[in-house]
Amino acid sequence: MTHETGRRGGAIVPVLAFAGIVVAVMQTLLVPVIKDLPQLLSTSPSNATWVLTSTLLSGAVATPIMGRLGDLYGKRRLLIASLSVMVVGALVSALTSDLLTMIVGRTLQGFAMGAIPLGIGLMRDMLPREKLPSAMALMSSSIGVGGGLALPLAALIAQHSDWHALFYGAAGLGALAIALTLFVVPESRMRAEGTFDVLGAIGLSAGLVLFLLPITKGSDWGWTSGTTLGLFGASALVLLLWGVLELRLKAPLVDLRTTARPAVLFTNLASIMVGVSFYVVSLVLPQLLQLPTSTGYGLGQSMVTAGLIVAPLGLTMMFTAPVYARLSAKYGPKVTLVLGLLIIGIGYGAGLGLMTAAWQSVVIAVVLGAGIGLAYSSLPALIVGAVPASETGAANGLNTLMRSIGTSVSSAVIGMVLANTANHVGGVAIPTMHGFRVSFVIATGAVAIGLVLALFLPGRRRTVGGHQLLAGSEEAVLGAGAGSGAGFRGRVLGADGVPVARAKVTLIDQRGRQAGATLSASDGSYVLAVPSDGAYVLAARASGYGPHASSATHAGRGDGPVDVDLSLPEETVSA
Repeated sequence: MTHETGRRGGAIVPVLAFAGIVVAVMQTLLVPVIKDLPQLLSTSPSNATWVLTSTLLSGAVATPIMGRLGDLYGKRRLLIASLSVMVVGALVSALTSDLLTMIVGRTLQGFAMGAIPLGIGLMRDMLPREKLPSAMALMSSSIGVGGGLALPLAALIAQHSDWHALFYGAAGLGALAIALTLFVVPESRMRAEGTFDVLGAIGLSAGLVLFLLPITKGSDWGWTSGTTLGLFGASALVLLLWGVLELRLKAPLVDLRTTARPAVLFTNLASIMVGVSFYVVSLVLPQLLQLPTSTGYGLGQSMVTAGLIVAPLGLTMMFTAPVYARLSAKYGPKVTLVLGLLIIGIGYGAGLGLMTAAWQSVVIAVVLGAGIGLAYSSLPALIVGAVPASETGAANGLNTLMRSIGTSVSSAVIGMVLANTANHVGGVAIPTMHGFRVSFVIATGAVAIGLVLALFLPGRRRTVGGHQLLAGSEEAVLGAGAGSGAGFRGRVLGADGVPVARAKVTLIDQRGRQAGATLSASDGSYVLAVPSDGAYVLAARASGYGPHASSATHAGRGDGPVDVDLSLPEETVSA
């Protein structure tokens, strides 16, 4: 680590987490005024929902694409770009009350969703290994933290000021996040090989839009209508063709072979269930709290008070980040994911009987916040521990997308449940307690499915290079195979012959793909296993040094490891 990076290093994590919080604020911005949007935009309720749907769709498309672009061209650069597009979108929305212009602005704001995987990728590339778990946990939880804090604040602004002030506030926060990132966060030198897969990006975007559109609009169009079923069918066809294309490319947008690994596949599937469970409480509690007491079950709270009561959901998620780091260090991210899901299940189970007082809602929010915080914190660690460093941005982008799909499915299903169980009084649909309880049961079911999926994750301890590691941890992937006899070993040295600790040593095969990676020990030593005999390139890089690559051949697995020392040149500083 250079002196400059070291000096700023302590601020990198809070700045990146703040960027994540800004994204969450952007997402939560309109929640307090959802029911008023048709009047505010002089349009029908079905048209007004496009203001929310547009952000969801652009965020779903942008997340994996921004992650891949960050891997190729620089994560900091793309983080600033995604936040800049969000600021432009917020200003567009702030200056209009026209439906179409508002949809354009909200579509641009959705690009901010790419900040989460990019931030996690930057943390992996820059932070010492011991600080990485808690940092990634905080970044991953920032969506919940920002959402929890933004709800009461947005409600306060919406209640006492012009609603356009919400967008000016979001633009200001986005500009502050950009300035802090420029000043504090250095660019990562880690780059993926290959070029950007434009056709793959178009195919994935088309498939996602065709899938998410009927999910979000199905209740308006009818779930069995020709439009809804036709779009689902078209989505399945487009995504199938996209998958065939990706498998044939040398540098795909999403490496489906990596995605098919159990550690990645089951993490992504579990992420959908965590997304479902996270969104149910956000939909149910504010409505229950704000319904008038004359209904017999409503708690009669104001918009601002309801936001404050739900706020502990996000705050508890923030406080679980350091707890997660300690638990994960001892037991591994799989165990913390299972524990988080169990706590979420307890929260929803208890919630079925705790719906009669405002203080009970606070208890539910705290318990669910703790569980969701643990679960969300585990997901990036499981992904980072199962993919090559050069694919961190794209892989975490895909994982963030899975969570977004979970929240989208949750929104559609719970919206349908509450609509179908509502009482109609004077032409107004009022959600019922039965609808709220069915929603909590659905969330509990999603948690149960998530638990089953989490149990399939590899989590068995295994010995690597003399150390007990958990499969799925970052240490496991960085040192994978280090204890086997066949491979390369040596030391990473500076130009003056001084050992270089924590240098990244990457093994690249003849096709230009990463075949392994590790970090050098305190004495500069490294060990890397080879998947098969043949010619390889060993590439080493470390903060404060220039990169170095060396060709090496492993002739036979019975010959033991081949000794290859790697000498890093001094870093050249351009004027």
